[in-house]
Amino acid sequence: MTDTAASAPRGALWVVDLGLRAYAEALVIQREVAKARITGAIPEDVLLLVEHPPVVTLGRSSKSDHLLVSAELLAQRGVQLFDVERGGDVTLHAPGQLVGYPIVDLKRHKKDLHWYLRQVEEALIRGIAPFGIAGERNPGFTGVWTQGRKLASIGVHARDWVTWHGFALNVSTDLSLFDLIVPCGISQVQMTSVCRECRSAVAVGEVAATVTAGIAEVFGLSSVHVSAESLGHG
Repeated sequence: MTDTAASAPRGALWVVDLGLRAYAEALVIQREVAKARITGAIPEDVLLLVEHPPVVTLGRSSKSDHLLVSAELLAQRGVQLFDVERGGDVTLHAPGQLVGYPIVDLKRHKKDLHWYLRQVEEALIRGIAPFGIAGERNPGFTGVWTQGRKLASIGVHARDWVTWHGFALNVSTDLSLFDLIVPCGISQVQMTSVCRECRSAVAVGEVAATVTAGIAEVFGLSSVHVSAESLGHG
């Protein structure tokens, strides 16, 4: 069982719905919010929720052969490409995927990135449970699976014990886009989605609500929805 935070809330989780935003724009926002969290200008932990147009991101552990097509072909398909500072290998974002960037000060929780990753996994497992999906871990890999199929990828970065980057949970994502990459560098992995697993239409917003509750629970926080404008980003 994961080492969850105390049940009594000890702070707020500011939840910001960014809607559909270009990856580059969201990256600027999360870096600026993380900087403000480090300095204390933002006094509470933050969860940025977003969907991205199609984009492939390469983490610090990415291998060149895990991108199965050229950058030129990606561009022809309307898929952007970014090298980023997060851990992990290659991953893909697209509409229909719930992307969450928890910007959490681990000095207020536990200064342990492995613990943090398990907490995020636990939050996602709790978040998909209301849809009748039994989430599970895959020993040796970070992320969330169900019956051997991968539902969610996780890749994080931290400075001064403040995290950014985060998770990508497939809800109604076009899974054929994952044929462009070796997802997270795991050969033969089968990607799936909430809609595929429960065989019904599920909106990203529905899953965002349950995952937000899961994040708040595992970190012992009370979620409060705030606007992007309140953080200086319209």
